[in-house]
Amino acid sequence: MVINSSVLSIHNVCKEFGTGVQALQHIDLEIFYGETVVLIGESGSGKTTLLRMLNGLDHPSSGAVRIHGKSMHGQNPIELRRHIGYVQQDGGLLPHWTVEENIGLVPLLLGWTEEHRATRVQALLELIHLDFNHYRTRYPIELSGGQRQRIAFARALAADPDIILLDEPFGALDAITRHQLQEEFLSLKQRLKKTMVMVTHDIDEALLLGDRIAVLKDGHLLQIGSPAELLDTPAHAYISQLLQHRSQRKSP
Repeated sequence: MVINSSVLSIHNVCKEFGTGVQALQHIDLEIFYGETVVLIGESGSGKTTLLRMLNGLDHPSSGAVRIHGKSMHGQNPIELRRHIGYVQQDGGLLPHWTVEENIGLVPLLLGWTEEHRATRVQALLELIHLDFNHYRTRYPIELSGGQRQRIAFARALAADPDIILLDEPFGALDAITRHQLQEEFLSLKQRLKKTMVMVTHDIDEALLLGDRIAVLKDGHLLQIGSPAELLDTPAHAYISQLLQHRSQRKSP
């Protein structure tokens, strides 16, 4: 159940790059405690730019992005990491670090003791169903794609942040592994009650995983609503087209 308390607030945000490209145009979006919002759109829609703003990696040309009511502009990046976990499409694991070292990265930066880090890593590996003693000393190259993404998710959770951002976390996986991790994600999100924002280009994934879905095109937010609202009352022809393609793929 989503509590009506805003965690992330995007108000009249525009983003223009030096080439004159309008990546985002007057975006307004409130993201509430405990909900998963999925950003969907084709390449160039602005979804990744918006996600980067929520992580403090990019900044709006105008407008404001707030976390817990406080502007993100000028905040200390280390302090932000206490509140925000980030999962990249390819996992983004450090190749010369072990699983234990990768998961413990942010706690290390935050000054946790070695014992505290080890305890947290063990708990997280148990959470994602990987044996601590078997995997803690392994390197990313020794893992499957699905295992690397599980480790990346555990790393994002390591400092127990309020917010998890995911940039197409299942996009590089084969269909079977992708489906398995989507099901695991649904189970974890119900248990953890984190506020999560995910980028995808897959409408089926958005409908499966999102409590609400934000559809972007050419830097504009076309609609934000629950899966049922998008399916029942699409607000734009582009959204109807996305849903039509989904229906065609599912037809025998």
